[in-house]
Amino acid sequence: MDDIFVARIMSPSLHTVSPDTLVEDAAQSMLENKIGSVVVTDDDNQLEGILTTTDFVRIVAERKPKDQTPVSTYMTEDVITASAQDSIRDAADVMVEHGFHHLPVVDEDEGVIGMVTTSDLASYLSREETPSPE
Repeated sequence: MDDIFVARIMSPSLHTVSPDTLVEDAAQSMLENKIGSVVVTDDDNQLEGILTTTDFVRIVAERKPKDQTPVSTYMTEDVITASAQDSIRDAADVMVEHGFHHLPVVDEDEGVIGMVTTSDLASYLSREETPSPE
């Protein structure tokens, strides 16, 4: 798996929001698209943060007024990322080490270009042919 790169398994179709998007709108987008996170980007597609279903658990638990609350209030800002040239083993190691289910893929020039999820990794592994025991 060291020679299989993130670019091969990442999803290039992203759902992005801006930091001032309301959490209700972000949640609606996640529900409609059946996704577990939205990537928060600036006008130049540069990564600002990530908002995941785990963040929504915190939002509900804190019971703060949610209407008119921007995503920037709850998003994770110090986002750990991968590049398209990273091996999927390295990406998986990062996800396991930090307990992540989503790992944004970024390019220095283009900004956010994709997302690797635990589902992407599992799907890749399920398609790989497992050798039969001797």
